[in-house]
Amino acid sequence: MKKFAKKSNLSPLKVEDIYKNFKKKTVLEEITFGVENGEIFGLIGLNGAGKTTLIKIILGLLKQDKGAAHIFGENASNTLARKNISFLPEKFQPSHFLKGTEFLSLSLAYYGKKYNPKEAKKIAEGLDLDPNVLDLKITKYSKGMGQKLGLLSAFLTRSPFLILDEPMSGLDPSARIKLKDTLLNYAKTGNTIFFSSHILSDIDEICDRIAILHNNKMLFLGKPADFKKKYGNKNLERAFLKSIEGKPLEGAEVAKKIKAKSA
Repeated sequence: MKKFAKKSNLSPLKVEDIYKNFKKKTVLEEITFGVENGEIFGLIGLNGAGKTTLIKIILGLLKQDKGAAHIFGENASNTLARKNISFLPEKFQPSHFLKGTEFLSLSLAYYGKKYNPKEAKKIAEGLDLDPNVLDLKITKYSKGMGQKLGLLSAFLTRSPFLILDEPMSGLDPSARIKLKDTLLNYAKTGNTIFFSSHILSDIDEICDRIAILHNNKMLFLGKPADFKKKYGNKNLERAFLKSIEGKPLEGAEVAKKIKAKSA
């Protein structure tokens, strides 16, 4: 994909040698990668692979056992690191006591911004969300409408770095197509997007690079096209299934290769 002008010389995200254990179970082992400015980066893995755990560590919501994550040069544990990001969790549940407009106003206030009805209307339409529902109580929203409201709030912040955990969840095919277009347009202005998804066809279509987690380790880091070529399949889903059927590379070996490329 074409790259656009960078907003900063600092990398939006650097993850270095992350380890995480829960009691005696290893969840993440020697995870190392970086995300570039203006890039759409996809995180892939089966349920329980550690995707959400990694995202929580990146956000400073969970402490790793070893390693570090940096956002625009700041350690992720520092609250200052989060001032330039907007995050949408997988299980997004806005307060039912609020109207859509009230939720958006509250969300934007955290970023020192005011709600702009015209801008909200434009983005809402781009997400296949009827702008009129923003005046309704969230109790009247379907799951898909609630997901679109969360996405709308993330885009309205105009944050240079979006982190989205399963953003396609609950969306129908039409909404997914419009969301992909919105993500591409958002990245065109130099913003960066990092997201996880189980819908690999969407990741294949819009991501510049991907990271694949399997058995607690990094199985692959690179372009979707290179991954498909490596596993001899033009379909990302089938290539992914083929990759996890075989024995994954050991974490140390993958980390060594990644660090050599970064040098």
